[in-house]
Amino acid sequence: MLRTHTCGELNLANLGETVTLCGWVQKSRDLGGTTFIDVRDRYGLTQLVLNEDTSSVIREKGRTLGREFVVKVTGTVLERTNKNLKMPTGEIEIAVNDIEIINASKIPPFMIEDETDGGEELRAKYRYLDLRRNPIRNNLMLRHKMAQEVRKYLDALNFIEVETPVLIKSTPEGARDFVVPSRMNPGEFYALPQSPQTFKQLLMVSGFDRYFQIVKCFRDEDLRADRQPEFTQIDCELAFIEQEDILNIFEGLTRHLFRTVKGIELNEFPRMQYADAMRLYGSDKPDRRFGMEFVELNGIMQGKGFSVFDNAELIVGINAKGCAEYTRKQLDELTEWLKRPQIGATGLIYCRYQADGTLKSSVDKFYGEDDLTNLAAAFNAEPGDLILILAGHSQKVRKQMNELRLEMGTRLGLRDKNTFAPLWVLDFPLLEWDEESGRYHAMHHPFTSPKPEDIAMLDTEPGEVRANAYDLVINGTEIGGGSIRIHDRGLQSLMFKHLGFSAEEAQKQFGFLMDAFEYGAPPHGGIAFGFDRLCSIFAGLDSIRDVIAFPKNNSGRDVMIDTPSTISEAQMNELKINTTV
Repeated sequence: MLRTHTCGELNLANLGETVTLCGWVQKSRDLGGTTFIDVRDRYGLTQLVLNEDTSSVIREKGRTLGREFVVKVTGTVLERTNKNLKMPTGEIEIAVNDIEIINASKIPPFMIEDETDGGEELRAKYRYLDLRRNPIRNNLMLRHKMAQEVRKYLDALNFIEVETPVLIKSTPEGARDFVVPSRMNPGEFYALPQSPQTFKQLLMVSGFDRYFQIVKCFRDEDLRADRQPEFTQIDCELAFIEQEDILNIFEGLTRHLFRTVKGIELNEFPRMQYADAMRLYGSDKPDRRFGMEFVELNGIMQGKGFSVFDNAELIVGINAKGCAEYTRKQLDELTEWLKRPQIGATGLIYCRYQADGTLKSSVDKFYGEDDLTNLAAAFNAEPGDLILILAGHSQKVRKQMNELRLEMGTRLGLRDKNTFAPLWVLDFPLLEWDEESGRYHAMHHPFTSPKPEDIAMLDTEPGEVRANAYDLVINGTEIGGGSIRIHDRGLQSLMFKHLGFSAEEAQKQFGFLMDAFEYGAPPHGGIAFGFDRLCSIFAGLDSIRDVIAFPKNNSGRDVMIDTPSTISEAQMNELKINTTV
């Protein structure tokens, strides 16, 4: 080893020892007679001192050190006169006897500090430098610890980690696949897996009754802060279980991670039907750190001559407690926020419950005192509250009100990143109608089992069939989802039929799985946690990029290595890819 200690472990117990450290120069302060140099590695930072007791040769060499030089330093551990108790090594310093410059450094394009002057795109281009900063390094150390704790918990419950293929078959369901041309089979392609779904089901057929994998997955989809073209899942499958078993085991995993990684004991994990989540929050992943549940107002507000309400499919509101003092300017700004294309509301109606007990609305022309009293009663409103109302097409209005509820929660400081509100959302619809393709699609995936009592409705009311599906939500973010799977060939064939597959298409795409079901498939189900999302919640981040070592940007590009990029014409020809547009 080039070093005897790291830059984060020395303390008063090491006084008088001769030590050797290796690391990067964080900064240097030349005070004339004395030079202080901070040297950093991933374990911490140690102060070096060069003064009149240091040889002139070493002092001069010390003055040549620039930021991010890689050095090897030997010296004696001394007690600092000006201690810094905020850092583990803040009570000592190293009186330098020798310095070796292992590698010089250009001046970095941004400050390698906790609070850097580098913008996101610049830091992405020099990600290897960004990774030297404490916040990013700490995020990756957190991620490492979480992965280890996942393995410990699942191993103790007899799960076995199995690697599944990365080059698989492209399928028409779900998001777009990344495809990989096969040189040895011209004109044919592999796909990168969106999930190990069919392979983990085949493992259940094989008798591996408890499988898991911390696995890389790929989706060629539009990107947002919580999306990446390649992402990591905690992927799990179990045989001979029911839904309740899965909820209990993975609620246990979540509790274990919060306890061991963050030192937090979570409270209850309430359960909510999908239909109730949409009715009360307009979202299948409601943030339950605060209230503001939706109240439907058709029965109260329609039939009074206000055409916006009278012609609406749905009128719905929330109670923003304590906001009655919002000014007209604030309400106009909120209205304009709602009208943005991303949300698309046409307007906002409000009613103030003023401190003196009177009710004042933006539609007083159409509603009398009794009407407004009934409105306030529907929300259990009190003086000082502000009722916010939207109206229109049911599906659109629920989405718009969900955005407004979250925005008000943010503005009122109700979305504390140090508060965690887990929730199971259950009984999703099995199918959802897609206008563009003119057919039903699986809301989760084609292998999800319908509720046994709803199977008869597949022929008559397919949109009303509920799935044996469940999502785990924390603070308005879906961190995991899964289902009880179909394990019978007949039912799986019926599912493919209702998804618009011919028998031939189903056999071509998924015949290997249906054939396997004829060789003694056990009942089984599973779940996959979004590991990147889970890590970002633990780190208190809004984006998953800073818990990934080398992420892509919002355009799906890695600006550090400049990819995706073109390949040579020779490679294109070898792969038999026609470049003619």
